[in-house]
Amino acid sequence: MSQHSRRNFLKQAGLATTAAVALTASATAAENEKLVVGLIGPGGMGTGHLKLLSQNPEVELAWVCDVDEQRLDKAIETAESLSGKKPQATRDLRNILDDQRVDAVFIATPDHWHGPAAILALDAGKHVYVEKPCCHNIKEGRLMIEGVQRSGKQLQVGTQSRSSPTVTAGVEKVLGGEIGEVIAVKAWNSQRRGSIGHQTPSEPPAHLDFDTWLGAAPERPYQSNLLHGIWRWWYDFGCGDIGNDGVHDIDVALWGFGATTHPTSATCLGGKYFFDDDQQFPDTQYAVFEYAAEGSPTGKPRQFVFEQRIWSPYVQEGYENGSAWYGTQGMLIMGHTQGWRLYGPRNKLIEERTGGVDVGLHHQNFFDSIRGKATPNASIEVGHRAATIVHLANIAARTRGVLEFDPQTEQITNSEAANALIQRTYRDHWATPKLG
Repeated sequence: MSQHSRRNFLKQAGLATTAAVALTASATAAENEKLVVGLIGPGGMGTGHLKLLSQNPEVELAWVCDVDEQRLDKAIETAESLSGKKPQATRDLRNILDDQRVDAVFIATPDHWHGPAAILALDAGKHVYVEKPCCHNIKEGRLMIEGVQRSGKQLQVGTQSRSSPTVTAGVEKVLGGEIGEVIAVKAWNSQRRGSIGHQTPSEPPAHLDFDTWLGAAPERPYQSNLLHGIWRWWYDFGCGDIGNDGVHDIDVALWGFGATTHPTSATCLGGKYFFDDDQQFPDTQYAVFEYAAEGSPTGKPRQFVFEQRIWSPYVQEGYENGSAWYGTQGMLIMGHTQGWRLYGPRNKLIEERTGGVDVGLHHQNFFDSIRGKATPNASIEVGHRAATIVHLANIAARTRGVLEFDPQTEQITNSEAANALIQRTYRDHWATPKLG
């Protein structure tokens, strides 16, 4: 998400209401009762969730968790000022999961905690809203799907475009055939990021529980350009900017593509062409994926492209971050937080619409799902498909190969070195998922 859209998100003060869809499902909370929730990770995007949850009359924010005592104290103060009630504070998420009153948790931690925390919460009988990308690696995404199936609980991934009317309207144009048969689609991320510099290991600050922050990730020493927010540029903790901003547009592109499975092949060239610093992921990245003819609405293979330049002061096709669908009768170009334009042959502008994303609507869809009135717009299956694109691109960039991927087994079949990266190495820790 761009800095502009982050600011807009953090300024949102209320929740809009969606029309309920009548579905037969069991609800865990009575219609006239507040949903009791806990927030794990109130920094960055978590701050926006904190503000929305604190002001939502349908919700009781009972707990806030963070391993940084200073951020935790600030979050509690903010929640109390907005709601008039002081939530309980903890540095250990297990205290929230042990509370039988809690219906749901919001997980806005670094990426390496998304899967482990979500699985723990599902197994503790909690509904889960987890930030994007839903998982740190492909295997964790599959484990999360199994956790949802095992628990019978609802899980919403934080790709809020799925609940935004402007985005939905554009996707419906594509799926409705208004640009003909879509043969290729592209998502992109072009913006100017900053350097994280070079640092050496040092002692963590006294207010930070660094060992708990590491969680099940391999043990390593603290250094000041690991957190906060900077973790996304490190292999062990994040997924690069493709998994940060890029996954939003990847998800929307897949939605309009009508994708219900994974690609069968992937390749990516990319590296650090601009920054001289400690970040490990590419600052320049071009990934190409092929989807099999089987199951394709065109009856032929189709192509998916992701393009990234996070040192660039220029936008692509009018939008800093976006998605484009290329059909036989036209194309639709969409900006992540701005709107879209539909073109016919010879680039004739047919229709356009402006409008941003609405995180409040995404919250509401999650709450409606818990109450049995809807299903999650960004289910774990949806989130897993988008995250798999992220992970395959990063694996291909690291191994510099053309990867053959089996969508059924979720294995890379032509490279042992690449296939080893579909899951991670965990240390001995209470949050380590059971790989099964």
